[in-house]
Amino acid sequence: MTINRVKPVVKRSLVDAQAAAAVSQDDSFHTRRHNAEQAVLVAVEFTGHRRKPTSAASLARKAAAVTTGAIDLDIHLDSNPDESAAPQRTAAPDLDFEASLAEFEELARSAGAEVAATLVQKRAKPDPATLVGGGKLEEIQGVVGSTNADLVLFDHDLTPSQLRNLEGKLPCRVIDRTQLILDIFARHARTREGQLQVELAQLEYQLPRLAGRGKAMSQLGGGIGTRGPGETQLETDRRKINLRIDHVKEQLESVRRIRRQQRQRREAVPVPVVALVGYTNAGKSTLFNALTEAGVLESSRMFATLDPKLSQLQLPSRRKVLLSDTVGFIRNLPHTLVTSFRATLEEVERAELLLHVRDASSPMIDEQKLQVERVLGELEVTGKPVIEVLNKVDLLPPEERAILAATEGPRRVAVSGLKKLGLQELLGAIDAALVADPLIEMNFRLPQSEGAVMAALEAGAIVEGKRFEGNLAYMTARGPASLLNRYRRFQNRA
Repeated sequence: MTINRVKPVVKRSLVDAQAAAAVSQDDSFHTRRHNAEQAVLVAVEFTGHRRKPTSAASLARKAAAVTTGAIDLDIHLDSNPDESAAPQRTAAPDLDFEASLAEFEELARSAGAEVAATLVQKRAKPDPATLVGGGKLEEIQGVVGSTNADLVLFDHDLTPSQLRNLEGKLPCRVIDRTQLILDIFARHARTREGQLQVELAQLEYQLPRLAGRGKAMSQLGGGIGTRGPGETQLETDRRKINLRIDHVKEQLESVRRIRRQQRQRREAVPVPVVALVGYTNAGKSTLFNALTEAGVLESSRMFATLDPKLSQLQLPSRRKVLLSDTVGFIRNLPHTLVTSFRATLEEVERAELLLHVRDASSPMIDEQKLQVERVLGELEVTGKPVIEVLNKVDLLPPEERAILAATEGPRRVAVSGLKKLGLQELLGAIDAALVADPLIEMNFRLPQSEGAVMAALEAGAIVEGKRFEGNLAYMTARGPASLLNRYRRFQNRA
């Protein structure tokens, strides 16, 4: 498989670019399955910001209450990378480096690469020319030569000049972190909407990286037949990419219009939406299947879910909600992806309640929570009620599971989606947290001839104390206000 999924539309006509965008994903996917590429991974720890390790056990002992207030939104939002305007983007300073490195290796494997070697450098600050120092660059050259690696993956974003300098000094392709994540997204996009969103992010990433590729980027020269005014290849390529970006945005707007129409039809019959959010590979899809039996793809690979899934879920009160499974987040999630996937993430924006699914067995559980909250802050949904769902508790030792169980409450539930543990407690917490269609209790007195009304109440509410006196039926129902108020004319006020 070819790791670099950024489509080379700059060398084709616009029509060719559109045709290639439609078929390149399938062709690339089948090619990668048989030819896994050898990758050398390079990670740099900037010692000016030491990282602090954490553990699931320490999180459990903290028993921190769930907070839904304001969140620090100190995010790097460089959607148009320009080395003269933006500082070098580095990993969050509070991440444990070893766990971060393991996550990067899993990203590489999720893209279909085989890790040939992993190199680490510690330095005070990034080298403005190549990110790593000259000595480390020579070491990378030696490792690439000895392993016959096809590409070098950097666990950092590279500025356009850094990318050019590294490609000039290394005998293989160079991929930075954003390119790698874009590739994984392209590999897993199944619907037309998902493919369009990935392509938009790829084009926006590629645009500022066209400049400075030397003679290959110019159609003007000094030989016979080349003199005179004309458009440089760089200008042509930029124009073609901008045209393609505009076209993709128009198609995505059409998708948003269809989604708005579908949402309006749903809102005609008020059904609350509950959205699963969380770090990638936290077990959201497994939990989604455990709750709804929807049978969506479950995978240990990162970003296995890109396209949103909606399924109806009945709560203990018998009221129904729509449960939404969404794309997972990750540290330093490229901003182009957040903006490109805004159509998909509209389900999060419209949700009445968020279930923040967290991997209780991860050594980076605190840092993962911070990264998810930062993306939610960027989506401006931090004011919504949140239930923390500590998933994968079956992977914890019994003593740590006992500690987690002691910290459970209305906004914090420990579950295992795989083993289907704690699901009833989670459903009860969802029931209690929904406020748009609150649960109420009402006494009814209605003729036995109103069998349809009795059936509707028994199907959508908890019915107690049902008794018959002559031609009348008496009952007490507890359920959603929208249902019970529909039959208020039969309310027993005695």
